[in-house]
Amino acid sequence: MRYSQFVNPHNASQAFTLRTIAEYTAIIFGIFPMALMVNWVLLPHAFVGGGLTGICSAIYYVTDGLFPSLFPEYNGALPVWLTTFVFNAILLLIAGFTVGWRFCIRTMVGVAAITFWYRVIPIMQEPIIEDPWLGAIIGGFVFGLSLGCVLAANGSSGGTDIVAMIVNHYHNISLGNIMLLCDIVIILSAFFLPLPENMLADGGDVSILRIKRVLYGVCMTLSYTLAVDWLLARLHRSVHLVIYSAKYKEIATAINTTVNRGVTVLDGTGWYSQKPVKVISVLVRKPESSLVMSIVHEIDPNAFVSIADVAGVFGAGFDAIKK
Repeated sequence: MRYSQFVNPHNASQAFTLRTIAEYTAIIFGIFPMALMVNWVLLPHAFVGGGLTGICSAIYYVTDGLFPSLFPEYNGALPVWLTTFVFNAILLLIAGFTVGWRFCIRTMVGVAAITFWYRVIPIMQEPIIEDPWLGAIIGGFVFGLSLGCVLAANGSSGGTDIVAMIVNHYHNISLGNIMLLCDIVIILSAFFLPLPENMLADGGDVSILRIKRVLYGVCMTLSYTLAVDWLLARLHRSVHLVIYSAKYKEIATAINTTVNRGVTVLDGTGWYSQKPVKVISVLVRKPESSLVMSIVHEIDPNAFVSIADVAGVFGAGFDAIKK
C-alpha cells in the first residue's frame, strides 16, 4: 500500500464502510452461539437466566401446552423467538421516542438476528450437556462470549439493555445497576415457576428443587458475566505509540485519515545530536496498532517506534469516564 492510499479521503471513507460492514456481520453471526446455548442447553434444562432471555424462557415454561393448535412444534408453548421479538419491538418503539432512533438501529439488527436464530435452531429435547451444573457454567460462558462479540461490535441483543438505556435517560442510575436489578428479579422468579418433569423425575423435596433451579440461573448468569468482562477487557486493551520520524507530517496525517485516531505532535531534542525532533504520540486499540505500524513502515522504514500497553484510556473514541 502506497502513502497516497493512506491519505486519500476516498480510502478513509472506504475503510470506515468496511469497518461498519464487519461490525454488522459480527452482530449477526456473533449472536448465533448465544441462540445455540439457549435452545440446546438453557431450555432443555429449564433454566431461567437473567435479562429478556430469562423472561421469555419463563413464559415458555408457564405456557407449556396452552396453545397446541398454534405452536404444535413447541408443545403448545409460546416460543422464545416470538416473545423475544414482541417484547423487543415494544421496547424499541419506546426507546426510539425517548433515547433516540440512532441508538436503535444496531439494536434492531441484533433483535432481528436473535429472533431469526431462535426460530431456525431447533430446541433439543435433551440438553447437549447432561449435567445441569456443567450446563449452567459452560452454557453461560459460551453465551457470554457471544454477547461480548456483539457488544465489542457496538451492537446489542436488545432486552434489558434497552430498559437500562430508557431508565438511565430519565434517572441518574448506572446502566450496570439497572441490568443487575433486572437480572436478580428475573432469576428469583424461577422459584415460583412450575417445575419441569425432568427435575421432578429426580425426586426430592420440591422446595429444594426450586432453590436449585434458582442457583442454576445464578451460576449461569455469573458465568456469562465473567465471560463478557474477560472478552471485552481483551478486545478493549489499548496501547500508546511514540513515533520518532522526520516524516512526522505524513505519518500523522495517514493515522488521522486511515485509523481515525487523534494524533499529538510534541517538540523534542535529540540529546546526542542536539537537534530538534518531532515526536508523534498516539493512543489506539490493540488491534489497530498493526495498521499504525504498517503506515509507519510504508512512509518511513527508518522511523523509531515505541509501543507500551496502558491500563486504560478514557475519553472520546475510547471508554467513557465513569462518575
